Amino acid sequence: MIIIDTDVLIEILDKKSEKGDVALKKIEDAGEGVAITVFNLHEIAYGLYKYGRDIIKEIEQMEILGYTRDDAILSAKLELECEKRGKKVSRIDSMIASIAINRNARIFTFNKKHFQAFGNLSLL
Repeated sequence: MIIIDTDVLIEILDKKSEKGDVALKKIEDAGEGVAITVFNLHEIAYGLYKYGRDIIKEIEQMEILGYTRDDAILSAKLELECEKRGKKVSRIDSMIASIAINRNARIFTFNKKHFQAFGNLSLL
């Protein structure tokens, strides 16, 4: 499974974005199921509502992965491990990473540096 990060999703939803077209082709070529997390949904919904737009039906049709107790525990451990190594990470990124790790999923992001601190995480 591929979890699409918000930055990639924004480009894909922008029908004029060549970067989005390339990203969509990469996802299609991978031949895996795709999803977003509840946190990506929040970020996309916030951006749309901020600019007076409604949720796009493509978003409503996507699989949305929730955040479980196991994800919360792993996320806290990941964040603390990074902190001990002197690597500052975003709490939301650690939450998204935990969802991916617990589901053996890969994250497709253009911001690879946000997720590289989580060593056992697969990126596309």
